[in-house]
Amino acid sequence: MRKTEDLPRICVGVDLHKLQFTVHAVNEETGEMVLNGVYRTNKEGYKMFCEELHTIESEQECSIELAVEATGNARYFKNQMESEGFGVVVVNTSKFKVITMSTKKTDANDAATLAFYLSKDMLPESHLCGQTNEEIRRMLKTRSILVSSTVKIKNQIHGMLLGYGIETKTAQLQSKKKRQELINDLADHNFSQFTASSLEVTLNILDEIYAQVKKIEEQIQEMTRNDETIELLMTMPGIGFVGATTIASYVDDIERFHGDFKKFSAYLGIVPSVHNSADSVRMGHITKRGPQELRTAFVQVAMGIIRQPQKTSEWKLMKDYHTMKTSKGSGRAIIALTRKVARIVFAMLNNREPFRPEQMMKSSVA
Repeated sequence: MRKTEDLPRICVGVDLHKLQFTVHAVNEETGEMVLNGVYRTNKEGYKMFCEELHTIESEQECSIELAVEATGNARYFKNQMESEGFGVVVVNTSKFKVITMSTKKTDANDAATLAFYLSKDMLPESHLCGQTNEEIRRMLKTRSILVSSTVKIKNQIHGMLLGYGIETKTAQLQSKKKRQELINDLADHNFSQFTASSLEVTLNILDEIYAQVKKIEEQIQEMTRNDETIELLMTMPGIGFVGATTIASYVDDIERFHGDFKKFSAYLGIVPSVHNSADSVRMGHITKRGPQELRTAFVQVAMGIIRQPQKTSEWKLMKDYHTMKTSKGSGRAIIALTRKVARIVFAMLNNREPFRPEQMMKSSVA
């Protein structure tokens, strides 16, 4: 997107890192290099870089556009540049392999490559979600890390107690009363004066993590209060608050898929890879190219549907799932079910319509 169509364009490639960024700027029409340098990613570095761009803009009466690969600090860089009036293209690295496959990979060459392809309008652009959704994603990721930690701690507790000859079940760690019974049981074995206290400390850590998970969930609920998309998604069985929030924050803007489910499923990474050789076409495993968190959320929705036979057993897609599970195995059947769930969710979001269970009796979900 050019700043001003009538002005010549200066195309700036930016190789962005944590502490510094390398730039290479060329005149789109002549190919002449007009700027080449390295700047620090701090206030002074950004200020110096923008001042030089404004000088070029003034002296050459041109518009300036920058290209930067999608990295952890690409959003901040984009915000800084756009606040100065420069256009920024954030490059989708999964669709632009020229840099990663380069035989002479240096920061300067990477920046020059970005500038060249920007001048030819041949860079695949990456979608950046809104600021709020990015913050929600970070909080969801933090929650996921904490939940994973609780699983590891529980496994450690089960292993510890088994080592003392005490067999435990998951339900025994769910309430404070049952946990205290475990501590008392371990103390009665008289292994050591520290044995029971060791378990107590571990259980206290588990309680603290649970408290932090609850705090994060409350913050997310506050951030998404009255969010119509989340409320819409939760009308479908198998989608709880966390799943709905994950889907909503990672899909971000359903209109960018232009009503095309193929684009949506490709973004999720649930389409099969294709290998062509002469006249043969072989379908492989799913690509898994999209956000892992979003793909996991859809798989969890599919599993949630499977676990609710009282509601879903008569659905056409569930009957197809059980048939495929018998012939192809559980793994492939779940992926196939996930793809159908994704199609339903896509239709719900695209049409802004709640889930309609009566439609599940039909054979229209493919």
